[in-house]
Amino acid sequence: MLISLVRTLVMYGAILIAVRLMGKRQISQLQTSELVVTLLISELAVMPIQQHDDPLWNGLIPMVVLVVCEIVVSLFMLKSGKFRQLVCGNPIVVIENGRVLQEQMRRLRMSTEDLFEQLRQAGSFALEDVAYAIMETNGQLSVLKKSSADYLTPKQAGVKAASEALEVVVVSDGKISQNSLRLCGRDPVWLREQLRFQGVELADVF
Repeated sequence: MLISLVRTLVMYGAILIAVRLMGKRQISQLQTSELVVTLLISELAVMPIQQHDDPLWNGLIPMVVLVVCEIVVSLFMLKSGKFRQLVCGNPIVVIENGRVLQEQMRRLRMSTEDLFEQLRQAGSFALEDVAYAIMETNGQLSVLKKSSADYLTPKQAGVKAASEALEVVVVSDGKISQNSLRLCGRDPVWLREQLRFQGVELADVF
């Protein structure tokens, strides 16, 4: 039982490191190569946990190789557009000026029900309101509404809107977030002065 616990903790840490090295992506945003590596890592992690006779290296070494391969592939995709197209494919237009492109739908093996579901999730409930809908390489549908059906922006209305400011948490449970302060262009000295001005101790801030 103890061996299984230790192996599970080791593999859990290894997976965290592997995912961290590959970068921050949501599952829905994974490219083809990233999804393949993620699935393979999950399979490799199970083997050393269940098979106590096999050394941990039998699972860790293939994981390291996969992560290195993914990093190398991502670097190649960064440098070469053709290589990226080969691995990830190209975005495909499925709706143009309110008209569904049936040939592209068949190419994607995508049903009209799937298309309309994704349109609704993107906030488009009427086909004639869509100027373009593009299936991205990560499987997400990007929708551009026609100007007559889209929301009116302050720029279109000729109204000068107030500038937006970045809102971040600079203190959490009495601990200063250095990264958040850098985003604000401030430092801990400024923060402590603000707290002192309000008569609040750092440790008391939620």
